[in-house]
Amino acid sequence: MPYERHTDSHPPARSGRPRARALAAAGVLVALLATGACGASDSGGQGLRSASDDKAAAPAAAGAGADAAGKSADGASTAPKPGSAVAVHVIRTATLSIEVRSVPKAVAVARGAAEDAGGLVTEETTERVDDTHDMSHLVLRVPQARYDEVLRELAGSGKLLSRTSNAKDVTGQVVDVESRIATQRASVARVRDLMDKAEKLTDVVTLEGELSSRQSDLESLLAQQASLADRTSLATVTLELSEPDEDGKDPEDEHTGFLDALAGGWDAFVTMLRWIAVAIGATAPFLAAAAVLLLLWRLLRGRLPRRRTAPREPSEAPQAPPAP
Repeated sequence: MPYERHTDSHPPARSGRPRARALAAAGVLVALLATGACGASDSGGQGLRSASDDKAAAPAAAGAGADAAGKSADGASTAPKPGSAVAVHVIRTATLSIEVRSVPKAVAVARGAAEDAGGLVTEETTERVDDTHDMSHLVLRVPQARYDEVLRELAGSGKLLSRTSNAKDVTGQVVDVESRIATQRASVARVRDLMDKAEKLTDVVTLEGELSSRQSDLESLLAQQASLADRTSLATVTLELSEPDEDGKDPEDEHTGFLDALAGGWDAFVTMLRWIAVAIGATAPFLAAAAVLLLLWRLLRGRLPRRRTAPREPSEAPQAPPAP
């Protein structure tokens, strides 16, 4: 009987291991499903999250995503302090068209104004038009704090032909991107934690694919954040420089004297003679033909009257009258 008791108690001990393995596999499967659901909601940036997911994401977001939520791409702190107003992020652009006496000098002045303000020239194109005057196209990037000052300096470098400015508020977009970055960082951290705890090769492969997808989404969000930080920290100024046309000078600015009048009259006289010569040359063939016809007509007219008035010779001698 003791032997039978020993054999009866031994099978339950063997059946406990499959149950433990099944429970462990079920736990890993549940973790994978929860991770996939979180990844779908984080990558899209929309949808509802349950209270348990928010509680699980809050500590990770506070630790792993603190740098992304509290700092911008250039290292400046953008997260508002408790009780303080949210920082305003604005993208400013302007276009100026200015007429200057010398385009090379104006280009040097514009470059100096941008560099003195802490900005730079990102694009410059200069060309010569009709071999008479120059034109230049410049794109300047200047800090937001010196934006108005640079515009005033550029507008005063010559005759302002046109000016267009635009300001776009992107505060909501900046805050949304920063929040999504923090959430995505927490999501990446959760997947990495699951990879460290995974034991099966299939689980590791599945988690690696999920991690690659979420890391790609995180890099895309970081690129958007860097672009927004660049456009909100530096304003863009497009500058068009041109020189006045020589034919567009004001006649009142030029003093007219006797020699100028004499030169103008001589030019008019020479022009008149030139047009007369042209007219004569154009009508010369017709005049020559008319002269030849007139000469022939006069010759024929001189001969015709002589033939009509010539005396007729008597054919016979007149007979004498008979004597009485």
